[in-house]
Formats: sequence, C-alpha cells, structure tokens
Amino acid sequence: MKVGIAGLGTIGKKVARALDAGIPGLSLCGVSVRNTDKAQKDLGGLSHPVPVLSIVELANLADVVVECAPKAAFVGLAGPVVDAGKLLITVSGAALLENLDLVERARTRGGRIILTTGALLGLDAVRAAAEGTIYSATMITRKPPKSLADARTVIERGIDLMAIREPMQLFNGTAREGARLFPANVNVAAALGLAGIGPDRTMLEIWADPAMDRNTHTIVVDADSARLEMKIANVPSEEHPGTGKITALSVIACLRSLVAPLRVGT
Repeated sequence: MKVGIAGLGTIGKKVARALDAGIPGLSLCGVSVRNTDKAQKDLGGLSHPVPVLSIVELANLADVVVECAPKAAFVGLAGPVVDAGKLLITVSGAALLENLDLVERARTRGGRIILTTGALLGLDAVRAAAEGTIYSATMITRKPPKSLADARTVIERGIDLMAIREPMQLFNGTAREGARLFPANVNVAAALGLAGIGPDRTMLEIWADPAMDRNTHTIVVDADSARLEMKIANVPSEEHPGTGKITALSVIACLRSLVAPLRVGT
C-alpha cells in the first residue's frame, strides 16, 4: 500500500521516518509540501528518499494520504485526495468539522476519511455509546501557557499567558465554537464531538494552567450504556508544544492497522 504525506511538520516528519524505517505492507511514495527546499532537506535524511509532488500528483499516485498540515491548508490538500477516491487520514478534526462536505464528496467518489484519535483517548467507547443514547459529553482541556500562547484568539485578545500565575479559563462553550477559535489546540474536541453526540452538544472548557507541564484532557460522557470518565496527560512535542507527542504515534498506529492481520479496537 503506497502512502503519501501532505505536510512535513512535527507530525509528518515522524510518520515519514516510521515508514522509512519499515512497516510491513506500507511504503512511503511521496510528499506534498509548501516549502520544497526544506522538504528536500528533511527527506535527505531518509534511507529511501521520495519525491516532492503536487497534491494532485500525490493523490493520483498514493493509495493513502496522511494529511498533517496547518488548518488553513486542509481543504486544498484533502479535497484532491477524496476526489481521487483515495483514503485520507487526518488529525485535523477542527478543520474537518468546518468542511464536512468532504464526507459526501468521499462517499460519491469512492474515497474514505479516517480521523485519527490523535491526542485523545476513549473514542472507541464513545462511538460504542453513541449506538445507544448519550445524555451529555464534556471535555476540560488544561495546557501549559506555552502550549496556548500562539493561539490566534489569545493573540487577538492581547493576553500574555506567560505572565499568568493562576489558571485562566480561555473558553467555555460548545466543541464546535472551541474548535473554531482554537483550531490548532483542540482537534481533540472536534473528534469527541464527531464520535459522540455532535459538536453542538459536546461542551468544552479550555484552561491555561501554569501548574501544568503536560497537555491534559479530561472527558466525562454520560450515556444509557455507561458513564465514562477519562483523563489523558500528553507530553508536548519539542518542536510544537501545542501538539502532543502521542499525536504522531496515533497516525502511525492507524497506518499499521490498515495492513495488520489483527486489529484491536473498532
């Protein structure tokens, strides 16, 4: 199975290295990026360098395209993949939430979209509960100030998060609105909403907390089948503190599941 990568940042580079190191049944066939020169340098460290292609070329060549670019680039990268009838794997829950027409495009053209678990946990259980009745779903996100300092909303409001000494609530509302205001920080909220009762009924709080050294998400889901209380504390990536290290690993695990003889979890 030929795998392409759209976006070669914190996540894309780790996925590329994992594929280059070898995952039986998968091979990296190319990348599509905005900065070709930087990509050529990054790809030079691989044992089997691959070409830098346009997204249309990559979509035509690959069986699977992993999208891990900034939100602003999502539609331009995801569109050609689903239109080519290929499998799109993405961590961009916030961007997908604003462009759900891509799901219908994938349906009509034979493509598929997989939104990986990313920095979240328990999506299998939430999806199972959604087969019955979910009464409520709430997520509370607490991150170190440096993980939220470059959020557009924080900058526009002129908040100096590095100066705070007590936890500061930055948002309290629906997952849809939170994903719109903090697209690079709460893809997890969008994923929870899509897995469960929808982004307009899923509630979200976002806190900048100087006592935290990890990106922490606490989820409470009350359903007729179970009450779920889950908490995950992700180690931030060195390159991008707002992205947990486990996010890239979730993409790699998703890719492995495509070809593995045993798949654990729905």
